[in-house]
Order: sequence, then C-alpha cells, then structure tokens
Amino acid sequence: MAVQTVTDGNYEAKVLKSSLPVLVDFQAEWCGPCKMAEPVLEELSKAYKGKVSFVKMDVDENKETPVKYNVLSIPTTIMIKEEKETGRQVGFAGKKAYEELLKKGVS
Repeated sequence: MAVQTVTDGNYEAKVLKSSLPVLVDFQAEWCGPCKMAEPVLEELSKAYKGKVSFVKMDVDENKETPVKYNVLSIPTTIMIKEEKETGRQVGFAGKKAYEELLKKGVS
C-alpha cells in the first residue's frame, strides 16, 4: 500500500519533516466519499512515487491535527510542502481535482 497512515503522534515526523511534499487525506472509515477517494489516491501515489508522499489520517482517532488545519468536513485533502499548506480539496471531486492539488506541491 503506497498511502501510509499517520496519527497525531507521528504527524510532525512523517509530514512536516518530510523531504518530499505530502498529500494528507483527512478521512474516516464510515465516510462514503472517502472510500471513493481511496483507490484514486492509491493510483496517484504510484504515479507520483518519489515526488510526493501520500498519507491518510482518521479524524475519529486523531483529534489534534484536523483541528489545527480547520478540517470541518471529510474527505479533506491538503497539500503540505516545507511545513506549509499549499492547497486544499474539500470533498471528493475525482482524479482531476487531486491532480490539480498535486501540482501545487510539486511545482
């Protein structure tokens, strides 16, 4: 599996201190649109291997990080580059929307 799971405990090490830009998918097990996003993000993680790190965080199990990023609905996908948010996609809008978001981290 190319998309790794992160927690409040390892978020700083895996995301903020990453040498690569990171796409963070804030999601939950029960969320229908999150399930739709999963295979798309998995596919993109393979296409962007070595360029972007892909992680997901369960908002039910991790309370601190989603609050810091003002995540109000899921799925919310945030592009992080050099510890800063460079783009955000709220809701599932398909592969094209994620590709646009990735461009904000890779360019």
